[in-house]
Amino acid sequence: MIRLPVLQTRWANLALGIFCFMLVGIAVALEVMLGMEPCPLCIFQRLVFLLLGGVFLLGVLLPGRFIAIAGVLSALAGIALALRHLWLQSLPPDQVPTCGPGLDYLLSAFPLADVVTMVLSGSGECAEVDRVLGLSIPVWTLAGYLLLGVLAVVVNWRSPKGRLS
Repeated sequence: MIRLPVLQTRWANLALGIFCFMLVGIAVALEVMLGMEPCPLCIFQRLVFLLLGGVFLLGVLLPGRFIAIAGVLSALAGIALALRHLWLQSLPPDQVPTCGPGLDYLLSAFPLADVVTMVLSGSGECAEVDRVLGLSIPVWTLAGYLLLGVLAVVVNWRSPKGRLS
């Protein structure tokens, strides 16, 4: 396993945190510039990238196994969301769930636990396929979560403890 000095580990965590926030920025740019409206699962995936970014920024202050574990758990949540999204996109048109209300309405009308359940069950807008460079967006997010989960371990698992090097 790679063992980075503390300062390099902190810089790597900073770079990974910025990368996560850049991915969300790219998603917002696709929404604004190309009119790709995010479905509720897309929004949840953005939130997981923000969570991962926060984990990596915490790794700037406290690199170590905790950051590796938190990064992997966050990435696994994102992988599960991306796989669910890909499954919905693979359904035949006659099996696609009907479109539901927007996430903003759900949040204002239902308790958070119910909203999460409804979003994870999927809706018709989650089955629409928008492509970037030939791949659907959930494929890109799946690749991002896999990469970030592995990097969380590589950068933080054997991070030395102690003072800055």
